[in-house]
Amino acid sequence: MFGSGAATAHDNAGVVPMRFVWPYGGRSVFLSFSFTGWTEHIPMSPMEGCPTVFQVICSLTPGHHQYKFFVDGQWRHDEHQRSEAIARVSEADFQVSHHRISAFLATHTAYELLPESGKVVALDVNVPVKQAFHILHEQRVPMAPLWDFLKGQFVGVLSALDFILILRELGNNGSNLTEEELETHSISAWKEGKLHLSRQMDGNGRAHPKHLVHAGPYDSLKDVALKILQNKVSTIPIIHSSSRDGSFPQLLHLASLSGILKCICRHFRHSASSLPVLQLPICRIPLGTWVPKIGESNAQPFAMLRPNASLGDALSLLVQAEVSSIPIVDDNDSLLDIYSRSDITALAKDKAYAQIHLDEISIHQALQLGQDANSPYGFYNGQRCQMCLGSDPLHKVMEQLANPGVRRLLIVEAGSKRVEGIISLSDVFNFLLG
Repeated sequence: MFGSGAATAHDNAGVVPMRFVWPYGGRSVFLSFSFTGWTEHIPMSPMEGCPTVFQVICSLTPGHHQYKFFVDGQWRHDEHQRSEAIARVSEADFQVSHHRISAFLATHTAYELLPESGKVVALDVNVPVKQAFHILHEQRVPMAPLWDFLKGQFVGVLSALDFILILRELGNNGSNLTEEELETHSISAWKEGKLHLSRQMDGNGRAHPKHLVHAGPYDSLKDVALKILQNKVSTIPIIHSSSRDGSFPQLLHLASLSGILKCICRHFRHSASSLPVLQLPICRIPLGTWVPKIGESNAQPFAMLRPNASLGDALSLLVQAEVSSIPIVDDNDSLLDIYSRSDITALAKDKAYAQIHLDEISIHQALQLGQDANSPYGFYNGQRCQMCLGSDPLHKVMEQLANPGVRRLLIVEAGSKRVEGIISLSDVFNFLLG
């Protein structure tokens, strides 16, 4: 059985353009047709942003044609049928996979996440808010731990969400915070103001300051992952103190689910057969958030926006839906770009935040503000939009998410790039930990 099929072209005017897709990877992929006597191999090109998907558009004469794929020097078997066979994994196999991954995480520590060399950015609580976000943008980090010199300890974090809340506060009529005050308004003053705002929103004045979520180098990877998941944060600092009272703390690393996933992938790379669940295509397991199908009344709504939607709408959706990113799609729901919380720090560039109104600038324009003038990308940025297919096995998705800077994958339809769903790092860990 070859990776083959039949194509029927209907047209009364000579030839018909048709798209052919091979979504299963390879170094070189060719398409061969019956109407050429199987002698001609047509090269297929990888789809931008999704290098495992190859496609080509061919003009066919009207009629019924057979075709097959020549991948890396050999005719390939039908991967779709193979995925159907792999999908039959028993409940016992699920339990075995969960147990082995959980046991690995419980017996390895955060110390293994520490790189041999590197840097960690931390901010003093007395740094002005404006300067702080310039630093986040220049260092290309979405958050930074906060150091209080008087207390001699780390007291919190400043994240992209703080900048979003500040910009929304600036955009509200009657705001007590002006653009000029950002020049001198310190991080600690903003945190106090944020706490006051939380008390007002709570309605009973009982909001309490959140304590810094952190871990030690000898905490298990499982404990670190659970802290990240339970507190709904993307990163937690690894802090060590040789004193019993916790004085003179040292900031060693910023731990993320991506780093922990990389450890899992590295450990089980040569024994993947011991984890049957990793062979399953993601469309066959309860993983991620998917676009509801027609008739699914109980499905979770899926947030997407058009490029002409306002930045204010995007920020409100990020906060209200409690998501970290929103796909930007065209009228056919085909992927154009993605807007994430961390993109907000781009407005620190050239003090753009002081020159715009959130409801008057589109998402497209906001993304352009953050792009390098010499960037080779247009509206669609292949480095920003990491994609996968519903037919991809879980282990392949995990390996993609284990790459630095990748926090989610957009599930797209092969060829059209129509958005079908999204898988985040937290989705994967909630599934793996059961």
